[in-house]
Amino acid sequence: MRILIRTSRWAIWARRLGSVAVPLVVISLLLHRLRLITSDVFVVAALASGLVALLAVLIGLIALARLWQTGDQGWGRALAGLLFGLISLVPFGWYASLMLRYPAVTDIATADRGSMPLVFEPGTAMMPPPKTLTAPELAVEFPNVERRLYPLGLVPTFAVVRDLVEGWGWEIRLLREPGTGVDVGQLNAQVMTLAGWREEVVIRVTGSDTDAVVDMRSASLNAQHDFGSNGRRIETFLAALDDAVTTLLRDNPSANQPLETVPEDDVSPDVPTAE
Repeated sequence: MRILIRTSRWAIWARRLGSVAVPLVVISLLLHRLRLITSDVFVVAALASGLVALLAVLIGLIALARLWQTGDQGWGRALAGLLFGLISLVPFGWYASLMLRYPAVTDIATADRGSMPLVFEPGTAMMPPPKTLTAPELAVEFPNVERRLYPLGLVPTFAVVRDLVEGWGWEIRLLREPGTGVDVGQLNAQVMTLAGWREEVVIRVTGSDTDAVVDMRSASLNAQHDFGSNGRRIETFLAALDDAVTTLLRDNPSANQPLETVPEDDVSPDVPTAE
C-alpha cells in the first residue's frame, strides 16, 4: 500500500506569490522610468508589489515550519517563494535605510533658490511645496554643499561645468552661456534616479575674466522625499568640479589670465610701399 504524500498548500501559495512579486516590482519600475505611469500610480504599484513580496516571505516561512512538522512535499516551492519575496523586498529595505539616514528633503541649494529657477513644465506647476534644510542642518547633513570660488575666468569655468554635465549624461534642458556683456551662465539639467524619479539640477556661474563663483541647486520633481540624492549629487558634482578646475589650472597656468589687448595708439599705421 502506497502512502500518499501531499504537497503543502502553503508552499504552493508561497511560490505563486513570490513569482508574482518579482515581475510586479520590475514592471512598475520600468513603467515609471519610461514615463508610462505617473509618480502617484508608481507609488501605489510599488506598495502593492511590496505587500505581495511581504506575503510571499511570511507564507514561505509558515510553509517551511509546516513542512518540518508534517513531512509533506513542497520544500522547493516554499524556498523559492521565500527567496523571490526577499529579493523583491531588497529595494524597499534599501530605501527604508536611506529614509532613516536622511531627513525628508526635496530641494537643496548653495544659494538663494530664486536666483536658480527651474525650467517651467506642465508637471512643475503641480509640484508640492519644497522641503528644505536650514543652514545649520545643511552643514551637518551635507557639509560639502557650499558655493565654489575659483581663480579661473567665468567663460572657461562654465565650459568645465558644461563638459562635466555632458560627460555624466544629464539631460540638458536650458543652456545660457556667458559671453560678451553677459556675466552670468546658467545650466538646467534633468536627472533620473534609479527608481525613476525626476530631479532637476541648476548650476549658476558668475564672475569676471579672472575668477568665477559657482552655485548649484538640486530639486526633486513631484516627490515627498529625495532619500538624500539631492545633497549627495551636489557634493559629488562640486568635488568633481574642484578636481577638473585644479587640473586645468595645473596644466595651463595662464588659463586664468585675461587676454591682453593691444591699445589702438600702439598699432602702427599702414605705410604705403613704393611700387
